Amino acid sequence: MKRKRTPKQVLKKHSLSLAVLGVLILWIALYSLSDPSTHIGSFFGNAIADWTGVLLTVVLTKHLYEKGSAESKQPKGRLPSAVLELLREHSLTLVLVATGIVWVFVFRAMNPESRWGQVVGNIVSEWTQVLGLVLLTKRLMEVGSKEH
Repeated sequence: MKRKRTPKQVLKKHSLSLAVLGVLILWIALYSLSDPSTHIGSFFGNAIADWTGVLLTVVLTKHLYEKGSAESKQPKGRLPSAVLELLREHSLTLVLVATGIVWVFVFRAMNPESRWGQVVGNIVSEWTQVLGLVLLTKRLMEVGSKEH
């Protein structure tokens, strides 16, 4: 039997995700109201891509896995099917690749010099960075890090 969670419990359990989402919404609002050809407008556009990457990292690494990556939590137990287990073990990479492909197609359909085209181009770059970090942490480590 599941207990009902109060709004206070939900807020506490997801406070990081909600705070990052709030910051992202703020950057989107400020960018929408600014002139992207100014320094501050350009900053807001870059901040959208950066904070989208932060939200991506916080949410996806909470729910998905990448076997061998120090940046990802590891699944407990085994699934009955080898195919399902393989998909689960690499769910983080698979979701990053699939959603990254979607972002690439969205970017291809846009004018890269347009207001939102530049932002989406930066989001594609951010997705590539996150995917690269996940894959690199499967084999490489950094002395002094928590995972070392």
